[in-house]
Amino acid sequence: MTGRDDGTRPETGDAKYEERLQTFAGRELRASTPAQDPVNQPMIRHWTEAMGDTNPVYTDAEAARATGRGGVVAPASMIQAWTMRGYAATVSPQAARDGFDELVDLLDEGGYTSVVATDSEFTFLRELEPGDHVAVRESVESISPEKRTGLGTGRFVTTLKTYTDQHGETVATQRWRTLRFRPADDPKPEPALRPRPAVNRDNAFFFDGAKQHRLLIQCCAACSVLRHPPGPCCPECNSLEWDTVEASGRGHVYSYVVNHHPRHPAFDFPLVVAVVELAEGTRLITDLTGVAPEDVAIDMPVVLDWLDADPDLTLPVFRPAPTEAP
Repeated sequence: MTGRDDGTRPETGDAKYEERLQTFAGRELRASTPAQDPVNQPMIRHWTEAMGDTNPVYTDAEAARATGRGGVVAPASMIQAWTMRGYAATVSPQAARDGFDELVDLLDEGGYTSVVATDSEFTFLRELEPGDHVAVRESVESISPEKRTGLGTGRFVTTLKTYTDQHGETVATQRWRTLRFRPADDPKPEPALRPRPAVNRDNAFFFDGAKQHRLLIQCCAACSVLRHPPGPCCPECNSLEWDTVEASGRGHVYSYVVNHHPRHPAFDFPLVVAVVELAEGTRLITDLTGVAPEDVAIDMPVVLDWLDADPDLTLPVFRPAPTEAP
C-alpha cells in the first residue's frame, strides 16, 4: 500500500481513508521473529556498564544465587535490545516488507510523516537468563481519530509487542504508543539581525552619528589629524583631546574581498567587503552595494549610502559613484 502518485493526501474526514486505516486495528504487524542472538553474558555486561547499573545479579553468578536465583539474569529493560533487527537488516534493500511498513505507508499518505514516541508500558513476567532465546511479535491495538496537538495534527497509534522465550512462553509485553503527525507549519521566522558592533566610549559617537546619517571622523583637537578607527589618544601628538568632522561621503576602493563563506542569514551573498579610502584620507571597512563582485575594481570611485539595518542599527555603506557625463 503506497502513497498517491499525484502528491495529494486524503482530506480530514475522508471516510474511505478512515476505513482503510481502521482495518489495521487488531491486525498483526509483525509475525513472531526470533532475536539474532540468545541472551548472553557479554551483552549484559556491555549494557550494565553503559547504564552504570552495578547490581551484581547481572554479572556475578554467586551474588545472583545468594538472592535465590539460579545464576545471573538480564536486566528487564534489555528486553527490546535482544530483539532489535540490527542496522544491516534495517537498511537492506532486500529486507522483507511487513504490515508495519504498510501501516507507515498509509499514514504517510495521510500526511502523517513525522513520529514521536509518547509512552511505553511494560509488563515483565519472568527474568531472562543466559541461553534464553527471545522472539517478538507486534499487533495494532488502536489508531485514534485525528487529533490536534502542539506538534501538529496527528493520530495516536498503539501497538502491543509480545515477547516469548524459546518455549513459546510469554516473558514480557510492551504497550507502545506513538504519535504520527503532520508537522505544524513553522511560523515565518523573524529576519536575522546583523551582528551588533562593540560600542564603547571611544567609538559611540560614530554609531550615534550613523543613526543621523552622518559619517563622522575623529579629529585630534590639538593637531587636527584625523584618525579611524576611533581611539582615546592621538597617534601623532598623544593628545587625549578630540573632536569630530563630518566626511563628504566621497572615496575610492583601496582594497576588497568577496565573501562566500561562512554564510550568515543577515547578509546577502556573495558579499563584497571593501576598505574604502575617504576623500579626507582615512579608511574604513564597509560593504559595497549596487555592484556585482566581478565589476568591482581597485581605485573605483564610490559614494556614501546608508543601511538602516534595523531600528537600533544604521551603518555606512558605499556604492559606485555615478558616472559623470562627458
